[in-house]
Amino acid sequence: MRKIILSVILITILVLTFISNFILTDNPIPEQAVKFDTGDTAWMIVATAFVLLMTPGLGFFYGGMVGKKNVISTMLQSFMAMVIVTILWVVVAFGLAFGPTIGGIIGNPLPNLFFQGVGTNTAWSLAPTIPFMLFALFQAKFAIITPALITGAFAERVRFWAYLLFMVLFILLIYAPLAHMTWHPDGYFFKMGVLDFAGGTVVHMSAGWAALAGAMFLGKRKIQKVNPARITYVLLGTGLLWFGWFGFNAGSALGSNGLAVQALGTTTVAAAAAAMAWVFLDKIIGHKLSALGACIGAVVGLVAITPAAGFVSIPHAIFIGAFAAIVSNLVVSKFPKGKIDDALDVFACHGVGGMVGMLLTGVFASKAINPAVGDNQGLIFGTPTLFINQLTALVIVSIFAFVGSYILFYVVNKITPLRVTEEKEELGLDISQHGEFL
Repeated sequence: MRKIILSVILITILVLTFISNFILTDNPIPEQAVKFDTGDTAWMIVATAFVLLMTPGLGFFYGGMVGKKNVISTMLQSFMAMVIVTILWVVVAFGLAFGPTIGGIIGNPLPNLFFQGVGTNTAWSLAPTIPFMLFALFQAKFAIITPALITGAFAERVRFWAYLLFMVLFILLIYAPLAHMTWHPDGYFFKMGVLDFAGGTVVHMSAGWAALAGAMFLGKRKIQKVNPARITYVLLGTGLLWFGWFGFNAGSALGSNGLAVQALGTTTVAAAAAAMAWVFLDKIIGHKLSALGACIGAVVGLVAITPAAGFVSIPHAIFIGAFAAIVSNLVVSKFPKGKIDDALDVFACHGVGGMVGMLLTGVFASKAINPAVGDNQGLIFGTPTLFINQLTALVIVSIFAFVGSYILFYVVNKITPLRVTEEKEELGLDISQHGEFL
């Protein structure tokens, strides 16, 4: 059956793309083409490449943490997100996220099927200085990394084909609505005044809650405590993530401007402060200063500053990074690992880090940093409205992402088993799923 389904998908894509000029609306060059800013365009091309690099970086980050017999499978899960989500985004998901609104919840995908109308001579309303296609491709990289983040929770026990099916459903039914509500000018959260500069709700909270749902649904690994295969992979992955995150956050300014520089600065110091806070806290509570701890701390800082990057000052970014690392470290140490096997602490790091970042955006956002904040500044400036909006969005997104993802895991499991057999888990996913090994 799987062979038939895959054959149908391949043939359908080949046929539709081959005859696309007959079935899709032309996208003619306007009589007077939009004049774009070459500096903004150049920076956004680079930023788009930066963000894509984060996904293989995540592969190294996760791959180094799992046992040796599961490294290839874990890294391949990230790589295949680049493959599957890219095509899915172009075919339909971009329209769902950024197409004409349907009730402020989801976009109408029909005008933008196969990037119809997404050209190089028109612009997105909130990014008028760069081509529309560049904006769409930049956003694609955010969609790519989100399901890849989830994989750390169910590492070492998930069937690969079931994961691919879940990834498709997650992008269509969880990620796209959140992106639309948060970043589309007619989206529900956008109109509410919720601030999410680069993906605290859309990427990290959604991935964190989906990870928790996946860990709960799949159950515990047979052997939960394994020695990390390659700490050097984790260090390399952290470096690639930190590097790529400059495109993630500074690129979300959608131009080569002062706001991009501000986001670059807040991203830099938040990551450093979080890594420092994590290893300091480890030492305070009696652990050794470890490479793994430093890497995890840095990533938590990057996660936490993501929603706030273009809205807060440098000192406040240091606070956000350090505070998020302390909270996530404590959650990791207190997480009920005997009951819920979140293998690589995705919820404690990405979910909790994203929530801390969203709430602290409501505390520290300043119109002096970004005039778009307006009069609804952060709580520290004496106005509670933004904080309440952030808290409201946090609750809604948490419920939606967790419940929705749990339902998707249930549906996928009914279609094809999500978990490998005990024998294949014992053998390792590299051999049992892919016939390869280190």
